[in-house]
Formats: sequence, structure tokens, C-alpha cells
Amino acid sequence: MTYILYNPLAGIGHRPEEIEALAAGYEQASLTDMTQISDYAAFFETVGEEDTVILCGGDGTVSRFVNDTRGLRLPKRLGYYPNGSGNDFARDLGVTETGKVIDLSEETFRGLPTVAVNSKELLFINGIGYGIDGYCCEKGDELREKNATLADPKPINYTSIAVKGLLFDYRPRNVTVTVDGKVHTFKNVWLAPVMHGRYYGGGMMPTPAQDRFSEPRKLSVMVFHDIGKFRTLMIFPSLFEGKHIAHDKVVTILEGQTITVAYDRPAPMQIDGETVKDVASFTATAAKTGDGTGEKTKERDALGV
Repeated sequence: MTYILYNPLAGIGHRPEEIEALAAGYEQASLTDMTQISDYAAFFETVGEEDTVILCGGDGTVSRFVNDTRGLRLPKRLGYYPNGSGNDFARDLGVTETGKVIDLSEETFRGLPTVAVNSKELLFINGIGYGIDGYCCEKGDELREKNATLADPKPINYTSIAVKGLLFDYRPRNVTVTVDGKVHTFKNVWLAPVMHGRYYGGGMMPTPAQDRFSEPRKLSVMVFHDIGKFRTLMIFPSLFEGKHIAHDKVVTILEGQTITVAYDRPAPMQIDGETVKDVASFTATAAKTGDGTGEKTKERDALGV
């Protein structure tokens, strides 16, 4: 049996024909709305040793899955069918073509970092931050709500949202970044993502040298600072190729095991593309090499993401 777990909230909305076409490729397939699974331990008991479980969705889907199944033994046969807005997790695993099921293993989810925010702790798979990225995710959520009322919703273009934010709405903040106990201060910060993988935001590469499988595990933070909006707009497109790092007077990359980012006033942040509002600071911690996912939590529900 192949169990296909789909997320009706992924991408621009549920596309039943795409999921049904995927199911049609298997001799025996069962479709399950994963947002309706309240107990993964009970669900996994129904999965046999030779059965396959396939996740369908975007980065937020995978992120929620690893948090909801934290501390549980995952099925031996686990796959991922990326059909979200950004699919940066798949991109970091070297898969960019559409319509492909990626074979995963429990090892793929070992060594995931955590983020402590608003008295909660969550695992994350790609990157986190609050700055223009958190702003973009908040605006993207608003557009997604509007799309839910449309018969033919359009894809959410986060690059367009970012450009409009840079030009009109978003105002940079002053930031304190603490890496393994060493304090760094920056003014006029537009971005300060902490990365586990290389990609976020639909293909942006803020820390090109970051390696999710490094030993020992480490995280990278990229601070885009001390720059006006028009020069920011000129440099911003180079984030998609990682060439922004050449502007070393306004782009600073730091590496470490524990990274705390604090802004001078609260702002929305994003965790693997999911929005958390009114955040004053967060602390990201790399896992010890080979660490599992720890105890299962329900903290995503508590955060409303």
C-alpha cells in the first residue's frame, strides 16, 4: 500500500487532479489529508514494513511533519512529492524538476536544528528569520486568504512582494546578533536569516556555503545591513545566485552552533516559510551530530503555524 499524505494548504491551494494523478501511478494508493491526522503514532501503526508513505506539499508541510512526528520512528519507506510555492527543501537535496517523488530516509531528518521563539521550541528544515522575509510571509498569507475565494488563484510571487516592500512598506531595523556568545550589532538591517540549508524564499541562497549535513553541525546567519533601499534593490536579485556575498561591506555572514537574533522592535518572522507574528528575538541551535528529533511536541499548533 502507498499512503499519500497531502496538504490542502500547500502552494496556491489544493489541486486534487495533481494528487489524484500521483495516486494513479501506484497499484494501491490511499489519499489522506494530513491536516486531519491528530496522532501520527497511531497512524504509523497502520503502516506495514513494505508500505510507502509519501508527503505531498511544500517546505511548510515538511517542517510541520517533522515537528508533529518528533521522537517517533518514521516509516522505512518514506517519500516526498514537492508541490509547494518554494520547494527549497527539495532544491537543497538537488531535485529541481517537478513531478518527481524524492526518496527520503529517517537519516534525512536527523541533526535538524531548533529555534526557540516566544517560549516555544521548534525544529526547522531550511531557514528562519525576521526582516523583509518575515514581512513577505505575512503578506503572502494575506494573499493566500484572498486566493481561497478565487476559482483560479494565481501563484504567490514572493519576489514581487519583497520588491514592493523594499520600495514602500518595509523599514529596516537595528539588530543584535549573538553567535556562540560573541555579540555583533548592526544598523539598518533588511535581512538576517539563520540557515540550516542553502535555500529559502523560493530559490534565494543567503548563505551559499551552508551545508545541512556538515559535521559537526553548524548554522549560518547572513546580515544585510547599513544600506539604503535603492542599493538594496540593486543587490537583491543576486541573492538567487549567492553573488551578494561579494558586497562584503553590507553583507556579513557568521557561522556557529547557537545564534540569537534580536531586533529593536517586534516584527513578524518566518520558520520555513510559515509566519509567526510579533517576535522580539529568537535563538537557533544546531543539533549535535547524529542527534535525532527529540521528544514529540505540539508547539506548531500553539504558535498557529
